[in-house]
Amino acid sequence: MSKHQKRIAAPRSWQINRKSAYWTVKPRPGPHPKDRSIPLLLVVRDMLKLADTGKEAKRILNEGNILVDGRVRKDHKFPVGIFDIISIPEIDAHYMVLMDRRGKLILHSIVAEEAKRKLCRVENRKMLRGGVIQLNLHDGRNLLLKPEDKDRIKTHDSIMLELATNTISRHFACKTGSKGIIIGGTHSAQLGEIEELKVLRSPEPNVVRLKPLGGAEEDSFETIVDYLFVVGEDRIEIPVGA
Repeated sequence: MSKHQKRIAAPRSWQINRKSAYWTVKPRPGPHPKDRSIPLLLVVRDMLKLADTGKEAKRILNEGNILVDGRVRKDHKFPVGIFDIISIPEIDAHYMVLMDRRGKLILHSIVAEEAKRKLCRVENRKMLRGGVIQLNLHDGRNLLLKPEDKDRIKTHDSIMLELATNTISRHFACKTGSKGIIIGGTHSAQLGEIEELKVLRSPEPNVVRLKPLGGAEEDSFETIVDYLFVVGEDRIEIPVGA
């Protein structure tokens, strides 16, 4: 596998100039898939405009000025993905990584209080020895569930994770009436209310039908459940609106 990345062949989700240079940074294997993440150096230099060159961006990172999910990250190839929290304590700036309607990764400015927690999707549940349930989250984290929660939190549900303690503060079920955001496909970044979850008895992925928030009933659309990220039950629990 090549260690290099051509700009022209970079994932479409990256907001970079394709023709200003031949090469760009290739992300390391990490918690997010390549098409839904971007190397930290490109965030610092191309998205935040904190540096003019890659050398300057590496220096900012090596000085420990950039935090991802509350942890200092110095690796310029570290992949940053959807719902990650980027903090710059020196200038009191905080951002949440989201995806726009064109499928591009963007940075949404948030306040310091909102940067203390992160929304995560449950990708899978695994039973360990002794009947302990482990949650596998979308950003590569693994959490062990308390006995009282093992029947409550399901696959495709979302949890609000307190970054300082790595504990679950809230839980949002993937069910009819819950609010969700689409993170892939033609409806990328669209917010909607779940109308129906269709479980298909086939190798094809399950399908979810949503009603756009503020839209008419005939505007309902379908997408695969892998593109759905639950962001609340009665209301949207992330700092973005419809």
